[in-house]
Amino acid sequence: MNKIVDRWILDHKDELINSLKESVRIPSVEGAPEPNAPFGREVRRALDHALALARSFGFTTIDMDGYIGVIDYGEGEETLGVMCHLDVVPEGEGWDNPPYAAETVDGCIVGRGTLDDKGPAMSSIYALAAIKAAGLKTKRKIRIMLGCNEESGWGCMKHYGEVAKMPDIAFSPDGEYPVVNSEKAIVHASYRKPFKSALRIEGGTRPNVVCGKVKAFIPMCGDKLAPIVKAFSDETQFPCTVESTEGGCEIEITGLGAHASTPELGKNALQAMMALLSRLELQDADAAAVRLLHEKLAMDMHGEALGLDFTDASGRMTLNPGVIKWDENGIAKLDLDMRVPTSVDLDELMAKLNSQLDGFELFNKSVQPGHFVAPDSELVSKLTDVYAKRSGEYLPPLAIGGGTYARAVENAVAFGCERPGVPALVHMPNESISIEDMMFNTYMIADAIIALGCE
Repeated sequence: MNKIVDRWILDHKDELINSLKESVRIPSVEGAPEPNAPFGREVRRALDHALALARSFGFTTIDMDGYIGVIDYGEGEETLGVMCHLDVVPEGEGWDNPPYAAETVDGCIVGRGTLDDKGPAMSSIYALAAIKAAGLKTKRKIRIMLGCNEESGWGCMKHYGEVAKMPDIAFSPDGEYPVVNSEKAIVHASYRKPFKSALRIEGGTRPNVVCGKVKAFIPMCGDKLAPIVKAFSDETQFPCTVESTEGGCEIEITGLGAHASTPELGKNALQAMMALLSRLELQDADAAAVRLLHEKLAMDMHGEALGLDFTDASGRMTLNPGVIKWDENGIAKLDLDMRVPTSVDLDELMAKLNSQLDGFELFNKSVQPGHFVAPDSELVSKLTDVYAKRSGEYLPPLAIGGGTYARAVENAVAFGCERPGVPALVHMPNESISIEDMMFNTYMIADAIIALGCE
């Protein structure tokens, strides 16, 4: 802790709040690529905003072709990276306040990205500005990295690795306190099953988001289905509606979005839809496909019915069916997100999953291997101490199912910004950060940079 740095941060509290609100008001969900904007116009705007803010503090900035931006300060043979991202997941359903209005409600700034990860990104810029204003000497060059594709592919980190050297040591304020030194492997798998179908089903936004809403067209009379749907809704507490349309009816089920690494915080509408449809008298291939998906996915969160419920020191397996697209040609896409304990053989996992989803074809897969940094390393031990000194509480390092930029660098961990015992609505409706927590994070990030990067 440094009193001059802390004072500067406190004196610039209002500016930090305004900077975060400006960033949140940019709906930086990945969009169609444009020149110098590989992830779309809005993500480009978010990057431009952050780099302009950094230049206003006198920092050197580099725009790496719109994939990622960096902010540099200080000197040193080694580089300390602070890895943040400016893209966000789609807003989804169920907000009490507009997701991009950045309104202040009960001492909290509400909006998509306030926690994941624009709040920490803005705190990182202000923390470094405070260190610069205090005139602290560096032993490592400090580089804030502002990625633009963390939520849907990591193309930003791939590009960075092609044009620049990865940091020697780094942390990402995109996890939990006190420090995350172990991250499970992440597997995204897309399946399809072609057949002639009378159903139309669509739901979900991303594999890494618990499916919050699903709509299905059923070629049956709405009046006949209404009591079945109502009984299901009463039994499961999933809000459901039935609306008659030409040739049948449309059923809509509303769940609750959440981060796929913590599916217990959400309510998966995709799984609920399969459960409801399993109660109907469907025909032939439709009935078989629904039956299989309901049997194998059930309302599970850990792959129990698939025989994939593994646990080790890095945590318990999670499996989230995040997206479904089903049309007259069958199931065009079923996206699964899996957070896999580090001891599990991924080839064996996929072989077992493929055998369980009999008749489904795996047509796309992405894998991020698990990540681990020793607890007695300089990085983990210093950040553990930093958290203890600022919070007054010593806590051991954590293992999580979330995936952060830390796994892109051998000697990197996640450090904050979710606080123990404080609900974190990451990827959920009403995502928000309290102004108190935003300030705490800014102090903490400054402490971390000082501990790892300054003399």
